[in-house]
Amino acid sequence: MKKNSRNYKIFIVGGLFAFIVVAGGKALGNKKEDDHFVNLKVLPKNITSKDLSKIMVDDFSDGLGVSCGFCHAEIKDSHKLDYESDANPQKDMARKMMKMMLKINRQYFGLKHPMAGDSTLVVNCVSCHHGNAFPFPPQ
Repeated sequence: MKKNSRNYKIFIVGGLFAFIVVAGGKALGNKKEDDHFVNLKVLPKNITSKDLSKIMVDDFSDGLGVSCGFCHAEIKDSHKLDYESDANPQKDMARKMMKMMLKINRQYFGLKHPMAGDSTLVVNCVSCHHGNAFPFPPQ
């Protein structure tokens, strides 16, 4: 009887553990599906977290040599960033630059549906910025 009681406890604990793992995974999965980003004006509204991070880190941060606070406003009395805010004028400039980059790729290089972060772009942030916050003429 002891063996059965022990096996029963292992079965119950194992079952609860499996339930928590499955339920937690589904909750996380649903959260990712429900992710939405507010105040996107150039990038697609249904962009994934992965794609948005790639654009922000690989294209903007690396291409301009800046951190997130260069374009995103800081929350008052905090060192956290308000990604939704348009208070920082650099954010609007970044939008204008993205539109210009996409127009150049569409108009002069024949890309039908260019998107920021796309590896098929001929002209991208690095083309002009070369890792600097502000582009300057090549010397």
